[in-house]
Amino acid sequence: MSDDDARLDEVAVDLLALPPARFTAARNERAAEIGGGVGRRIAKLRKPTVAAWAVNLLVRDGQLGEAVELSRALHEAQDDRDAAELARLGRQRRQLVSALARRAGELAAGAGTPLSAAMADAVEKSVNAAIVDETAAAAILTGRLVSAIDLAALEDDALGQAVAGSLPDALPTPPPRDDLAARRARKAAERAVREAERAHTDAERERTSVEKKLAAARERADRAHERVDALRVDLARAEKDAADADTAVQRREGEHEDATDAARTARRAVERAEAERDAEAQRDVRGGA
Repeated sequence: MSDDDARLDEVAVDLLALPPARFTAARNERAAEIGGGVGRRIAKLRKPTVAAWAVNLLVRDGQLGEAVELSRALHEAQDDRDAAELARLGRQRRQLVSALARRAGELAAGAGTPLSAAMADAVEKSVNAAIVDETAAAAILTGRLVSAIDLAALEDDALGQAVAGSLPDALPTPPPRDDLAARRARKAAERAVREAERAHTDAERERTSVEKKLAAARERADRAHERVDALRVDLARAEKDAADADTAVQRREGEHEDATDAARTARRAVERAEAERDAEAQRDVRGGA
């Protein structure tokens, strides 16, 4: 790599860690400051997407590089493992990718540019690419991404287009490890697996507890609905009884009114008969005299 290439890469790392809204002005200022051929190349640097910028922040944070190393250790730990163990390791890697993507979102939000759902998805795909593919990891770990990387949609020269400046061929080969370091790495990987398994067990236990609570809640809801249905039947029956009672009251009120009229008529007849009787008795008295 020439000195000009190294200088361009160095400046690109700093510029591509800036919030995208500040990139263009900062790029033009650095290009004018440095000048010459390198300055002209700096002036041509592309503005990063928000997702690529967030991944660059994650690289500067250091956790993505550590994750790539852990991924290597996990690959080593897969030797002579059964299918169940490989499945557990796969779950652990997915959890790692998700956690790193969330961390990138936190860094972006902390820098004043929260990620949209689409950008967060692009970040997760880029992080996944760094974890599972060493060539992609080499490109991403430069900290000079200008666009996100999706292994599923990767085409020829896509990595070269996604990275500003020079593109490394692969990750640097780590120095040979002594037996103690190898054992420590393996133990670290196995510890990570155990922690993931414990997290999975805890999650399953919580899921079982929630399922029991859900079943109990559904049972209570069913009993409540049954009571409501029974009360509705009782209410309908009571409403019918009340309507029948109202009808009976109306009929009895009519009969009472008729009886009252009949009693009134009979009373007047009695009064007339008594009056006629008294008059007749007076006539008899006068006639005898």
